[in-house]
Amino acid sequence: MSIRTERVASLLQQELGAILQKELPRSGPIITVVDVKITADLSIARAYVSIIGTPEEQQAAMALLQDKTKSVRKILSSKIRHHFRRIPELEFHEDHLYERANRIEQLLSGVRKSSVENG
Repeated sequence: MSIRTERVASLLQQELGAILQKELPRSGPIITVVDVKITADLSIARAYVSIIGTPEEQQAAMALLQDKTKSVRKILSSKIRHHFRRIPELEFHEDHLYERANRIEQLLSGVRKSSVENG
């Protein structure tokens, strides 16, 4: 990624995080924008979100994000229009890093417990 695309991605991550925090229901799962990757021509921004909640809540949250993509892009446009001639199209993707890290921690905890008992 070039310096410009990195800056744009960082700005989009920050703004999208703020928008999602204000626009989405507070009673649902916790949604965090963990990364934004943008194409070299700045036409598409892929936002990777971490959703902490039950599997049903995660699925509902992703469906809500997919449904609200155009309205989120419109709000984003009003906030960062002075930086761009054209606002990139948004795509939301679920990031499962938190779940994988939690699973690894559970496995390591089991190994530690087993080694203490055997050792």
